[in-house]
Parts: sequence; C-alpha cells; structure tokens
Amino acid sequence: MTGSFELVPRGPYSLAASARFLEGFAPAAYDGGGADDLRLAFVADGGEEAAGVHVREEEGRVVGEVYGGADAGVVRRQVARILSLDVDGSRFPEAGARDPVVGRLQVRYPGLRPVCFYSPYEAAAWAIIGNRVRIVQAARIKAGMARELGPVVEVRGEREYAFPGPLRLAALDGFPGLSGRKAEYLRSLGEAAVEGRLDAPRLRSLPVEEALEELKKLPGIGPFSAELILLRGAGEPDHLPTNEPRLGRAVALAYGLDGPPAPGALRRVSESWRPYRTWVALHLRAALEEETGEILGGGRG
Repeated sequence: MTGSFELVPRGPYSLAASARFLEGFAPAAYDGGGADDLRLAFVADGGEEAAGVHVREEEGRVVGEVYGGADAGVVRRQVARILSLDVDGSRFPEAGARDPVVGRLQVRYPGLRPVCFYSPYEAAAWAIIGNRVRIVQAARIKAGMARELGPVVEVRGEREYAFPGPLRLAALDGFPGLSGRKAEYLRSLGEAAVEGRLDAPRLRSLPVEEALEELKKLPGIGPFSAELILLRGAGEPDHLPTNEPRLGRAVALAYGLDGPPAPGALRRVSESWRPYRTWVALHLRAALEEETGEILGGGRG
C-alpha cells in the first residue's frame, strides 16, 4: 500500500449498492464475488501510471487504500468521481418526494449512485470498441486489451489489470476483435486524451451542450457515445440522456405507460428530477434491466 484516503458521502450512499451495480456493468468486467468492498485498477488521470485501489465502507465513510505509483491525491479525486461521491446528493431524496415513481425506485435501490467509467477517456474507448457488437463481446475485447496492453498493479496480493493509457492507445496498430476503423479511432482517442481534450473537470465545467458538441468531433463518436462519455465518464449528474434508447422503455415500465413517451413528454416528466436527472435515469435503467436482463443477457450497447 502506498497511500490511503477517506471520502464522506453527502446524502444517501451505499458502497454495497455500487459493488452490485459494478458486477452487472459489462464494460467493467468486474467480479467481486458478491463482496461489499471494491478492488479497482485504472490509469490515473493525467498520466500512464496504474493505480490500484481497495475501497470499503466504515461507519458512513468510504475508505480507500492506494497501490502502485500514482499520486494518492489524484487517485482520491478519481475514485470520488467514479463512485459519484464528488456530487452533493443531500437533495436527491427531494426528487423522490416530488415524484412518487422516483421515490419508489430510491426505496428499491437504497444508496445507489452512478458508478462511472474510470475516466472519460476509458468511456470513449468503450464506446468505440462496443459500436455495432454485442455487449459481452465488447467486454471481452476491452478486458483482453487490459490484460495484453495495459499496466498491472497488485492490490492486496492480487494482480489487477488496467485498461491501457492514452500513450499506449495512440500507438495501437490493431487488436483481435477490433473491426473496421476502430483501431484508427482508438489511436485518435489516445491522442485527444494526451492533449487534454478528455479531461473530466474541464468537460464538467463546460455547458452540457457545448461539451457534447466537442465530444462529437472525436472520430467514431456520435450523439449516443458523446452522452455516455459526459454522463458516465466525466460524471455529469444532471442531464437527460435523450439518445439512450432504453430510457423510454424504462420510463414506460416504471410509470405504467403503454409505450415509450414522446421526447417532449419525457422532458416534462424529467423536470422534477433536477438536479439529478442522470441519477434518476440510472435508477430507471436498473429497474428495466432487473425486469428484462437484456444487458447481462448480451444485448447490443
């Protein structure tokens, strides 16, 4: 262990809920064996150094042990973003009080917050890898790239593999399973990350529409992927993901509608979710997945 840190959640939070979510999140390829703690491995923001983290919850605090050579302060900020603990969630229960459907979801998934990709860069890489292939296939490719191309860090005596950093991706010639121009797009992505264009605080500081337009300039990134990068990579907590095809069906299921609502109706419903529209959308998606099992069943992303 090379360092440690503590995070104090503002508002409801459960690390066990994060662990359960991560185990069902195909891009993470995470298997914690049902434990309530987390073992994470990622390239630390702004560099190529692998960081390993063991995270546990103690008396309302989230405690992290840092492994590897990455700066512990950088790792702490990154873990806070990954677990959505950089957001003040103390007003999240108010969204449930305004909308009984949201309130029921909060009871159903107590303490759940979005668990983000380790970085906007890694979210963008997933978007490219997963385009037009089944989720389970994309997850295998991404995990294979981590094992063969990424740095390794030991966490509590176990080897953990991180997805390769931007410099490594910028030199990528190809990889088994990558079709079409994906290797080319990943090289461009690595270059963009090295240039700082995927810096999470910078993306979060921009007006949402401006950030999305900028992300769509990256090769291989369309409207759906841009939202994924901003919401689930940079951790933007309050945006309605209108390009998420499953959200309409999730709303129909939760609100007892005959079918997905029209875009205007969906926007009107979501007004009461502010300033946590991303979080509510996640709860709705969790309920849809519990009902259908389509993601763990290997559907397309």
